Amino acid sequence: MGLERRNIDIEPAVTDLRSRTLSRLPGDFSRLVYLASSRDCNTGKYYHDGLAFHFSEMVVSRAFAECHREVFDRLVYASLEELIEELRNYISSTDERPEDFLKSWKHLGSYRVTIPSECDELEAEVFLSNVKIALAMLETRHEGSGRTFRNRD
Repeated sequence: MGLERRNIDIEPAVTDLRSRTLSRLPGDFSRLVYLASSRDCNTGKYYHDGLAFHFSEMVVSRAFAECHREVFDRLVYASLEELIEELRNYISSTDERPEDFLKSWKHLGSYRVTIPSECDELEAEVFLSNVKIALAMLETRHEGSGRTFRNRD
């Protein structure tokens, strides 16, 4: 009853989160950052006032954790080119200049906080390695093109 019952309990919250919030974000990397930013760094619990109005905090946290894991899984198993495109789309959706974004993310390693709490260590290492490579490739492409990221659309 445990796992099966839990999935039934959170499914309406997961559906709501996917359809009302995540579907409006421009790509999986944007979704990953959003989901990770909804997590309390001290407790690992996720919070969302809108969903908490309709569901318990526990259900909301579990729904976020499930969606976080799903999005992470898609990105960790994406090809390098797909990951580069996801990052490019995410960078384009911010108000930051691409060169500033890339410099900051390379220096601070901001992408480290996007990894779900319940994550296999090897998957986390692969993801971190792939993001570092993708950032380096984006930086090289950006410097060589003389164009902004938005021009590729």
